[in-house]
Amino acid sequence: MLITETLAPPTLDLTQIRAQFPSLAQTVNGHPAVFFDGPGGTQVPQRVIDAISNYLRHNNANSGGAYATSRRTDAMLTEARAAMADFLNCAADEIVFGPNMTTLTYMMSRAIGRGIGDRDLGPGDEILVTRLDHDANVSPWLALEEDCKRNGKGVTVRWAEIHKEDCTLDVEDLAAKLNSKTKLVAIGYASNAVGTINPIKEIVRLAHAAGALAYVDAVHYAPHGLIDVAALDCDFLVCSTYKFFGPHMGVLFGKREHLQRLRPYKVRPLTDAVPNRWEWGTLNHECIAGITACVDYIADLDRTHGTWSDGRLGRQSSEARPPETSPRRAAIVAAFESIHRHEHALMNRLIAGLKGIPKLKIYGITDPECFAWRCPTLAIRVDAYSPLQLATKLDERGFFTWDGNYYAVNLTEHLDVEKSGGFLRIGLVHYNTTEEVDRLLAALKEILGI
Repeated sequence: MLITETLAPPTLDLTQIRAQFPSLAQTVNGHPAVFFDGPGGTQVPQRVIDAISNYLRHNNANSGGAYATSRRTDAMLTEARAAMADFLNCAADEIVFGPNMTTLTYMMSRAIGRGIGDRDLGPGDEILVTRLDHDANVSPWLALEEDCKRNGKGVTVRWAEIHKEDCTLDVEDLAAKLNSKTKLVAIGYASNAVGTINPIKEIVRLAHAAGALAYVDAVHYAPHGLIDVAALDCDFLVCSTYKFFGPHMGVLFGKREHLQRLRPYKVRPLTDAVPNRWEWGTLNHECIAGITACVDYIADLDRTHGTWSDGRLGRQSSEARPPETSPRRAAIVAAFESIHRHEHALMNRLIAGLKGIPKLKIYGITDPECFAWRCPTLAIRVDAYSPLQLATKLDERGFFTWDGNYYAVNLTEHLDVEKSGGFLRIGLVHYNTTEEVDRLLAALKEILGI
């Protein structure tokens, strides 16, 4: 398609957006509730609630039956795969549903442990993980290492280190630890604790050059940035829809060649067809119905230029999209341009305000010149209060934040904050407002007596 003009991303209509989320109207002790807990799970729009309820009301059935509600369930599953295929830019048969990212990663690690390429993992083979990652992309590989050693295979997990001063991945260290023995690199797209975005495309390229698979945890990145698995060329990518305005479900992308070649870790798949052979038992149909609704919600965010469902290709950027781009994918691309613009404006304001609070430390990237490499997720500590004490005082004023390690335990241990309560985490998403940021800064100053 020819590009005739380049338009700036539109400003999000926060009034219209927030009206779609019933939970945002809550109060705490007379204060409007402020949801800065997005990294632990975002709120859901009414259309997701309706999709789940309507499925249970009208279509509740097992799949594969020769009757109406079962056929409608089959159609719903097909539609949800197509929605996630648009969200990730892949084929629908490369989408696998599961309870959550952690379960899917354990499942896939067991299958990968059975065989990579034309042989099983063997003595001397290596898996590379990082200090920056959520434990869900570390523990499955450590468990695989333990199993392999018990079975005499001697597989070793190695660690890529970080730069402590700004909590960024040491890519040179990662590259130096890649070798002919490396069979898989497990990497997070973005840190759920400190917000660092990793150079995934470059890391995938390095992994493939060493002959290794690339397994990407995109759980934290998914609500903040566009994911394009075709451009990344990763072998696997996992995310959780409850982190981007949907139900509590996990989604795995796997290249078709891998899903066909590897053996699922179960006794007897009822079908050899992908992706069904990778899905255990009866799926959570009602929540999968909500997945389509949450993807459509994101696609409809680009309100300035109409909804994706009106058949248009949406607003075009300065880069041509392939002719096979679906209308919904084009709308998702446009929506994330607007999300990025809004969230980064909030993040800039928040970081600038936090820097003005004495004895408050921000972990992660704080240089505005490098903000392209961080999500609007901030980990902080103050001298006067533990993270739990600070989170509790903020809750009294209506602010929902997280304290602890958020399963980024390797990072909190490495930074020597685990034993003293980890961090206080403030997570922004696109339904948050400038006024909420300003109120948080005022509340912190009040609590700290500034």
